[in-house]
Amino acid sequence: MVLDNLGGSLKKSIRNIVGKGRISEKDVKELNKEIQRALLKSDVDVRMVKALTDRIKKRALDEKPPKGASAREHIINIVYDELVNIVGKGTEIPVEEQDIMLVGLQGSGKTTTAAKLAYYFKNKGLKTGVICADTHRPGAYSQLKKLCGEVNCLFYGEQESEDAVSVVKNGLKELNKTEVRIVDTAGRHSLESDLITEMEEIEETVGADRTYLVIDASIGKGVKKQANAFNDAIGIDGVIITKLDGTAKGGGALTAVSETDTKIAFIGSGEKYEEFEEFDPDSFISRLLGMGDIQKLMHRAEERLDPEDMDMESMMKGDLTLKDVYQQLESITKLGPLKQIMSMLPTGPQKLPDDALDITKEKMEKFRIIMDSMTDEELEKPQVIGSSRVKRIARGSGTSREEVNELLKYHKMMKKLMKNMRGKRLPMNKMMKKFGR
Repeated sequence: MVLDNLGGSLKKSIRNIVGKGRISEKDVKELNKEIQRALLKSDVDVRMVKALTDRIKKRALDEKPPKGASAREHIINIVYDELVNIVGKGTEIPVEEQDIMLVGLQGSGKTTTAAKLAYYFKNKGLKTGVICADTHRPGAYSQLKKLCGEVNCLFYGEQESEDAVSVVKNGLKELNKTEVRIVDTAGRHSLESDLITEMEEIEETVGADRTYLVIDASIGKGVKKQANAFNDAIGIDGVIITKLDGTAKGGGALTAVSETDTKIAFIGSGEKYEEFEEFDPDSFISRLLGMGDIQKLMHRAEERLDPEDMDMESMMKGDLTLKDVYQQLESITKLGPLKQIMSMLPTGPQKLPDDALDITKEKMEKFRIIMDSMTDEELEKPQVIGSSRVKRIARGSGTSREEVNELLKYHKMMKKLMKNMRGKRLPMNKMMKKFGR
């Protein structure tokens, strides 16, 4: 999930409140300390953190819970509201024919983002093409061409050209039958005058409907200065924050945008194309607090899955056999990385280990081979598989006992996932419904 450390700390704070029978002023102060600690570790500006927790304390002590909600439910809702406020509003992403221009400094992940953006619109049913307007960085052409091939979208570039504006003009003509055209511009180590001039000339040529600034999350609070500088220079319609995985400064990057004249459009939380999504502050904070986002997950399932691929009704009841897994592995992975799927589910009583969520194509193929060595009874009722059967299955499939046990652990995880989607044992999810979530 995006910002695992911050999310884990905030969930712990919330769990402490949920477990209380009554909420005192002391409890509110302790909650605020936990929130302050979590946000400061994530590089959120100290003044913003202080203002946030002051508002939480004031509202928690002054406001009365709405009818039907307990004091602790009311406080959790206040925390939710205030966290949504500090990350700011998202920006509308139209799913229609458009020309998009990406700008940013060198090393921000702009080229990879161009391919991820193409993948995003392609999954929305729009024919997409990408133009390589970076004629300065060696390797930009070949990198973007390779990425576009991986996401199966059209690509245009001129490897030997040094005239970015000419490349863009030719690219727009070549891709005139596509519905979304994405122009990946060059970056520099700083926002210099020649870069501004080139971006202005490209923008005039493209007549971009949307111009997005791509920023690396690792610069933290520095996002504010960079966003304002680009916005003042050429005007931007939104910010795309990349590399939110593996950085302690992600909170600073996210909250810094809210202090600018811009909004977050997309966030990238990993290397995979699926680990890129439009920024919805309500959804983001909900997942960060462990409340999940079932609506978004179901919408994704409707977009990416054939209804005949899986019996969602029986699976939601937890009736998931190894036969189901065998038939539906490919369909499930169309929803995206399992770690991302799990972040969309309200937090259950146990945290699943990261290695259980790391399911690659190679691992799924090995799972299939293992299941070919199982009997019908074992596929239908995996609970009958003891140590002697594990040994036999491993020998028959040419795998190890550990790999067979990994498949069984994966099956249990998927049953848990589907049961969570049904809403069992999720008091926090039920509680949020009282506040219209």
